Amino acid sequence: MANLIIDIGNTAVKASWSDGMTLGRTFRYQGEKVAAYILSLTDRQRPDVMVVASVYTISDADAALFRERCNELLLLDGNHKELLEEKELPSYLTYDRAASLLAARYLFRGKGCTVFDFGTTLTVDFTDESGAYTGGNVSLGCRTRLKSLNRYSRALPLLNQPEEVPVVGMDFESSIGAGVVSGIMFEIEGYIALHPEHVIVFTGGDAIYFANRMKNSIFVICNLVLMGLALIADEHVKKSN
Repeated sequence: MANLIIDIGNTAVKASWSDGMTLGRTFRYQGEKVAAYILSLTDRQRPDVMVVASVYTISDADAALFRERCNELLLLDGNHKELLEEKELPSYLTYDRAASLLAARYLFRGKGCTVFDFGTTLTVDFTDESGAYTGGNVSLGCRTRLKSLNRYSRALPLLNQPEEVPVVGMDFESSIGAGVVSGIMFEIEGYIALHPEHVIVFTGGDAIYFANRMKNSIFVICNLVLMGLALIADEHVKKSN
């Protein structure tokens, strides 16, 4: 596996070695020493291409450290938007969303897609059958909604994500769980109804949780972002050769 791909998200870092579109073992890190963790992944092997996609801007100091550990570094953050323009995607997209869309384009060529990413935020993005981006929305993820209810209302407890969810709650805690989870399900169903002909793709940490509650035919691809970053790395290698 020649390339190292890294996705720095809102709450965690996900990484994998890749060879073309083939991913190796996936690594996950939650902590404050992000740069040190990324460098540790290169202790035993030097990547040909290291792709670092981040929701926040990578400092020049960290970029210099990464560059020393690979043959070539691709930074995808707020200061490096060129790839979005090249792929005909809007500059306001974060690279995790962009990578998901690129992977969906690759996997479902010739078909429109609705891509749901269930994480700290819930993002919904649309492409048409030509692969063109047609817009998307952002709202709070499931766990973020539960935390917000607790934080902004003195009377409501902090709940874990419930396993069993009634359509309508019959007590205090089940009404919170039902309100949050059923609310998200109504959102999902509404977005699907906008483009019933689309391929529906779920990704992100809570993808399986919500997929298990679906009646529609969907694709669950938990590593969709990493697949998109692997595609970026592979295309870069082919252009360089």
